[in-house]
Amino acid sequence: MRIRIVDAFTDRPFAGNPAGVLLLADAFPDDDRLQNIALEVNHAETAFAHRLPAGGEADWALRWFTPATEVNMCGHATLATAHVLHGTGAHRGPVRFATRSGVLVATPGEDGSITLDFPTAPLTPVALPEGVAEALGAEPLTAFDTGPNIGDLLLELADEKTVHALSPDLKALGAYSERGIIATARAENPDLGYDFVSRCFFPNVGIDEDPVTGSAHTALAPYWAERLGRTDLTGLQASPRSGRVRTGLRGERTLLTGRAVTVIEGELLA
Repeated sequence: MRIRIVDAFTDRPFAGNPAGVLLLADAFPDDDRLQNIALEVNHAETAFAHRLPAGGEADWALRWFTPATEVNMCGHATLATAHVLHGTGAHRGPVRFATRSGVLVATPGEDGSITLDFPTAPLTPVALPEGVAEALGAEPLTAFDTGPNIGDLLLELADEKTVHALSPDLKALGAYSERGIIATARAENPDLGYDFVSRCFFPNVGIDEDPVTGSAHTALAPYWAERLGRTDLTGLQASPRSGRVRTGLRGERTLLTGRAVTVIEGELLA
């Protein structure tokens, strides 16, 4: 079985968010085996996909595992899987994935990018939880629940510099949401090519800081579209690896566009 490491939401190696990708010959093996492989790969997510019979609502079945657990939605590993399918010739044109979050479509662009069609996260304003400012290391301006698919607490901070400077208490952050925290702020200089910045901390699923989080942008897109008055935006995720996600808010769906680069290809022997 071939296993690939793909850097997603970047056009260069050793940036963006790395994901393991395994294309399976048939149905998924048992969950323990999938989890053990994901732990061995030890990236934020490892994606497992297998082809479905022709004529159905989806072309491939897709699941995502962190080193600690299976997750409901993952943007960068979906992008990485579509990149492998197109790069190997296993699939041509738009690919429909059957997932825990419904059917997700990945469409290749003529420029080499891939656009994901994901459900828009429902945003619900909530009171700022007691102690979250101390755990994060900054005072949020607003707090929003992002719904069941993502399971994060979205916090807007005062400015971009504050987001860059965060050094949170990760153990303490785990008490405030199902998956973790999305910290965001408006870009200080949109002339640099992005409209907002974010960082994502997911201690509850074994990821201290996720390098570039596609799923988080299904919440960031509607949040910033309302505040900036535009439906097409670009987000910079300001992790040490960094990466950019182009977002297009289309009502109940959000389009996420980026590139990917395969950096490692090998064989799974166990």
